Amino acid sequence: MDRFPYSQIRESPLPPLPAIDPLSPQQWQTLLAVADAIIPSIEPIANVDKESQLGQFTALTRVRQLAGPSVSPQLPAEFLAECPSYTPGFRQNIQRVLANYMPADQRRLLVFVLTSLETRAGALLLTGYAAPFTTQPPRIREAIIKSWATARISQFRMLHTLVTMLVRQNWIMTSPTLPQVLGFPRIPTNFKLGRDFEYEFIQFPPGTGADIIETDVVVVGSGCGAGVCAKNLAEAGQRVIVAEKSYYWPPEHLPMTETEGWGHLYMNGGMIISDESSMTVVAGQSFGGGGVVNWSASLQTQGYVREEWAAQGLPLFTSAEFQDCLDRVCDRMGVSSEYIRHNPTNQALLEGARRLGWAHRAVPQNTAGAEHYCGVCSLGCSACEKQGPAVSFLPDAAKAGANFVEGFEVKEVLFQTKKDKRIATGVRGVWTSRDERGGVSGYKRRVREVIIRAKRIVVSGGSMQSPLLLMRSGIKNPNVGRNLHLHPVAFAGAVYREKVNPWEGGILTAVVNEFENLDGQGHGAKLEAVNMLPSIWLTFPPTTSGLDYKMFVPNMKHMVGYISLARDRDTGRVYPDPVDGRCRLSYAVSKYDQRHMLEGIIGLAKTQYAAGALEIVAMIPGVPRFKRTELETDNDTEGINDKKFQDWLKMVRKKGFPSPEMMFLSAHQMGTCRMGSSPSKSVVDQNGQVWGTEGLYVADASVFPSASGVNPMVTIMGIADWISRNLAASMATKEREMARL
Repeated sequence: MDRFPYSQIRESPLPPLPAIDPLSPQQWQTLLAVADAIIPSIEPIANVDKESQLGQFTALTRVRQLAGPSVSPQLPAEFLAECPSYTPGFRQNIQRVLANYMPADQRRLLVFVLTSLETRAGALLLTGYAAPFTTQPPRIREAIIKSWATARISQFRMLHTLVTMLVRQNWIMTSPTLPQVLGFPRIPTNFKLGRDFEYEFIQFPPGTGADIIETDVVVVGSGCGAGVCAKNLAEAGQRVIVAEKSYYWPPEHLPMTETEGWGHLYMNGGMIISDESSMTVVAGQSFGGGGVVNWSASLQTQGYVREEWAAQGLPLFTSAEFQDCLDRVCDRMGVSSEYIRHNPTNQALLEGARRLGWAHRAVPQNTAGAEHYCGVCSLGCSACEKQGPAVSFLPDAAKAGANFVEGFEVKEVLFQTKKDKRIATGVRGVWTSRDERGGVSGYKRRVREVIIRAKRIVVSGGSMQSPLLLMRSGIKNPNVGRNLHLHPVAFAGAVYREKVNPWEGGILTAVVNEFENLDGQGHGAKLEAVNMLPSIWLTFPPTTSGLDYKMFVPNMKHMVGYISLARDRDTGRVYPDPVDGRCRLSYAVSKYDQRHMLEGIIGLAKTQYAAGALEIVAMIPGVPRFKRTELETDNDTEGINDKKFQDWLKMVRKKGFPSPEMMFLSAHQMGTCRMGSSPSKSVVDQNGQVWGTEGLYVADASVFPSASGVNPMVTIMGIADWISRNLAASMATKEREMARL
């Protein structure tokens, strides 16, 4: 594979836009008018009131100050004048979201709103004016959108949250001026190009019928569970094929841009919104699975969780053998906390916790003894230092003889019935080749039905996809898809005097455990740093107007960001969309789990006050930012006892998480094919085999009996190590028995 200078990254274009536009010209006009009301153009206008002129002047001064002298003198004014309708790529991004990522019922609702805004009756209901929305002057449009945020009717508040998130995120990803104002580079500051393993993928010739191949074991998926299973089974002498729906991206394509990364590396473009519209799930989906985009955190399953699982009839989890599994996978990835250099975000969390006397620690990293000072790994790791499956376990599997198929969407597991027992015999799916240039953006791509015959099938598609595959395959167990745990998170952050460039350095290298067991039963909140990509962090902050948002955004280079992550007691479910079969979820964060998250937000605010922040932000709708002056910070003697700060905390606690406008986030999905001691309460047994079948196993986060309470990668791998080693041993025993016959 040819290489290139370190100063370059190869682009990774997305597939073509859909042939059918999801919106009419009038609906596009309305949507862009809404977008321009959320992200307004702010430029000097002579015939506006003095208050507006003062705000515009203040904004320009502030943006110039934050952008610094190194940018062009015109840039601050260009940034303030920019709006989505004139931003290259914004409309294309929205078109992809609506056509490819938004479920049909949610899209119909948006289309209904856009259409109604242009009718007299609809406009009167939605805006208070009988005139169509697009005929209103910009200030009235902005006032209308703003009014939705505080409307008495809850559906208006929900509409405000969803539309604001959609517009902000896609503007952030396509704005030509925002990266320059922030100093957010296309090429990371600490860019390295590592040497990858040169995979070979099975190709299928053109044809009309199904192409059939055979193997001993087919592993569905290529993420953290799949990689460990493929390695162990291949090294045990079994013929293994790893079947992945997505595609492999070598390091010269990494890190991707935010638009490319969300499209290529995440399920459904990183946009899976719950039926309740209160939860956004972010799930990795590429060759290497979530291990390509996670944050290197490598925490082992905690003792009280293992005891809880063992008490459910699963003694595996308190056994010495399971600890050996955890240690084995950590050893392979070089997990250690010895080589960490904390960036300012993690330093501030540790320092705040230290000053408060709270429990805190460094988070071990799977970086094979390297420092790995990289803050954009969620868009792919070019250095190949992060030892995700595509860098570690899958190359090991390949060296032991495993084969790989990319672009292969498994539709169903195949069975035969013998003596009332369902025996898995293979998988059937659809394979889509790369295009003529080796990417996925061209039109010339072969599509072929493929059947892989196998003695054993290991499903490792993750908690969102594995249960759907079982459902499509006729598994009737009512537990499939249920018991969904998500580790819901809420955000908080802080602004510091000095520039911190929060997208640099290790993403998650510290954790505060002070609130992890608030109920005495292992449920509470962990306080951790969050990935500071602009398209994540700048989507959520509560602001009072478009001007306020434009003034807030450049603060990001001075900001740190955190999550309050709950080990959720209560659950939801996943199920297939009735129209197109994509993954849908129903999950409402319970009041019980919300209380724990809120305590975490309060705790995060206290750590940042103690660490010397000038401004503290709770990402909760309707909660103002807490501000103190540099003089107050320098002369602080009371610490968190400061009355003004305590009054603000009381207000945050009283406000809570307002429903339905509060949006929570999840990057950890667990439990939808849970492991247990009987089919009445679980989907798989202690060996990972699906109840009522022979030869069908699940090995990923979906088998967790409940939420792990820590970043789940190491737990996934430890369980997969257990399942695959036992499977390899049972297959070897079977082969010996057959040889004696």
